This record gives sequence, structure tokens and C-alpha cells, in this order.
Amino acid sequence: MNEDIRIHSWPCSYYLDTTKQWIPGKLSLTPLSIQFKADKTGDLLVDFQLSGIGEIKKESSHLIFSSLTILEKGTKHWFSSLHPNRNVVFNILEHFWREQLLSSQEAGAGAALEPSKGKELTGILEGSQKRLEDTAKVLHSQGEQFDNIMRGLHKIEGDMDVADRLLTELESPSWWPFSTKLWKTPLESKPKETPSSPAPKPQEEILLQIPVIITHGPDSSSKPGKLTLLPSALEIRDCRSQLLQRFAARDVDDIRVHSPYEISVRQRFIGRPDNSCRLLAARMPRLIPLLEGLFREKIQFLEDALGFAGAGMSPAAELGTSLWQAATGFLGAAANPGSPAGVGDGMDKEQVQLQKVSQEEAKELRQILKKLKGLALETEAELERQDEALDSIGSSVDRATLNIERQNRRMRKLT
Repeated sequence: MNEDIRIHSWPCSYYLDTTKQWIPGKLSLTPLSIQFKADKTGDLLVDFQLSGIGEIKKESSHLIFSSLTILEKGTKHWFSSLHPNRNVVFNILEHFWREQLLSSQEAGAGAALEPSKGKELTGILEGSQKRLEDTAKVLHSQGEQFDNIMRGLHKIEGDMDVADRLLTELESPSWWPFSTKLWKTPLESKPKETPSSPAPKPQEEILLQIPVIITHGPDSSSKPGKLTLLPSALEIRDCRSQLLQRFAARDVDDIRVHSPYEISVRQRFIGRPDNSCRLLAARMPRLIPLLEGLFREKIQFLEDALGFAGAGMSPAAELGTSLWQAATGFLGAAANPGSPAGVGDGMDKEQVQLQKVSQEEAKELRQILKKLKGLALETEAELERQDEALDSIGSSVDRATLNIERQNRRMRKLT
């Protein structure tokens, strides 16, 4: 499925060595390969894997025309007349090529022996556990923000009580003969507290940091950088770790998911242009579920992203559905080797053999599922607590609004 996704495409020309001429067409990038299709004939002239690339360079053809060369298994492919420009295409291709090499190196240790289905499912469950833990961290941060809001509302209520006493003094001063306070006792002097030095602000926990290709606003130039996701903000830095943009969570107006590998973040302004940024990354599928948890009301999946998720489901929902279906089938096969799940649905014998897992793998899967259940229960309890906090915040805001209106009326009478 990933091989059919087109991440990006650019109009360009390809030098066909057999005919010694430049062929106009379109260069396309998928998660695993690079392709070039001619415009006139529609023939696929180039199709090779990213893992087979040896080098990507900027060169010049005939010492004049800027070109891009890709060395693949001893064959050099020439591309020229790249739109919007050569640097944009080079940065994007190099980014996905490097990420492919890194993922190949990480998986190199287990490449010699093909992992069993039990190992595959264990890896999927561990990934889901990591995602659920990240979601729990986001929920915990959100709960702390609610607690800070409650403390602020309590402070507002205390200030309103002080304002109420001051208004009562103004409405009936002590020197007025009909005042209820003929004798005013002096206030007790309180010793002044020496202001303590503010405690250093703790550094925010980084939820995820990935390399990205950054495009700012309408500018067509793209450059490599890093995206850091924090509980309260999105930080974008260049390749030298200099901060380019910081989007606070409360200032983000919308996040659009254009594809599983590309998103755009926008902050609206009145009277001046919006602040927007487009981000492309090979590891974007790991970031999108976290963004869904942090910006639930602001994230929007466009048509290409919905097509990838399948029937309008988000990638996280699709992963969760397939995960639990697979877990049920595999655990059933381990518990009843004689009658594995799914045989009645027309599954052939080879698929049945592949779905069998060992007893140790089944035990490990049960332990991970228990951890997932515990995390889910803790998440549910935290959500219930936050629902109660929201109700309390709503009632406190209503009380504060009524007190402000009442005191405004009293102040208008005094003037």
C-alpha cells in the first residue's frame, strides 16, 4: 500500500541514454522508490528503490544547465529543468533517501532471519503501547493546564471578594453619620514578606523530534530542519538548531494533513498575513497521532490523507482496528492450535500456518495487552477527572461573570 502513495512529483526532463535526448515528463517520489514517467508516451522510464541509491548530487549538464544526478547500482540518471527549482527537489529526495538508509540500518540486525508472526505482532503492540503512553503524557499535561486554570479562577474569586469589600466601604463610608461603621478599627499591620526569587522554569518534556523539510508561507523554497513537539507548543528549527518558528498550542488555528507525510500549520492574524508553515517528513506518520491527541478540534484530514486512512478513518484508528483484530486472531490460534481463528472464513492452510505463534510469544502478548489495558483504564480515569474539572471551571466562570456584572452596576451608581 505504501508503494502506491505518491509523496511528491515535479515536472522535469530526463536524459535517455539510448536515444541521446532529453525526455520531458514527471519525476515522482513514493515512500520506497523514485519514478519518472514520460509526458507524451506515458511510459515509465525510471523506477528504482530508494535503498538502491548510492549518491544524489547537484551537477551541470554541458557546463551550463543545472541538473540533478542519482547514482543507482552503477547507473547515473540525469534530471534537468526541475520545477520549482533544483534545490527543493534535492532537499526532499535526500531527506527521504537518508531516512530510508537509517531505517534499513536499524532493521539490519533482524534482516538475516525473517521474524515470526508473533514477533511482528509483539512489535506492533509495543508501538501501540508507546503511542498510548505518549497520549497519556499529553493528557497529563492537559490536566495540569486545567489545574492552573482552576487556581487562576480561585485567585479571581479572591480579588472579587476584595473588590466587594472596597465597594461596600465606598457606598457607606465611616465618616457618614448613618454609617454602620461609626468606629473604624485600625488594620493590623502585616509584616512585609521579602519576595522570593522565582524558581527556574523546568524544561518542557519533548514528546517527539523528527527531521523535516520546511516550506514557509507562499515561498516555494524548501530547506531541511527539525520539528519538536512539546505539550504546549510546536517548535521548528533549521539544520543548525536555530529556532525559526514557535507555534504555541493556544495560537494554532488549524493543522491540515495533506498526506501521511505532509502537514501544514497555520496561525491567523487580523490586518496582516497569516503565519503558515508546510512540513514534509518521512517520519510524519509517527507524529500525526500525537497531533490528533494534542489538537483534536483543530486538525483536519484532507482528501489524500482520508484516502490513505481508508473510508475516512484516521491512520491511528486504522492501526488500532487492525491491531486488535490481529491480536484476537493470533491469540486464538495460540490457545487452540487445532482450530485456529479464521479457518471458517475460507483461509488457506499456508495462512493458517503463518498465524500460529508459540506459547512464549502468546504469554508476552498477554503481558503487553495487560499493560495496554492498565494504560487505557488510567487514561479513562484521567478523562473523567478532567470532565469534572471542566464542569467546575464552567460554574466558576459563571459565578465570576455574575459578580463582575453586579459590581459594575454598583460602580455605576457610585459615579
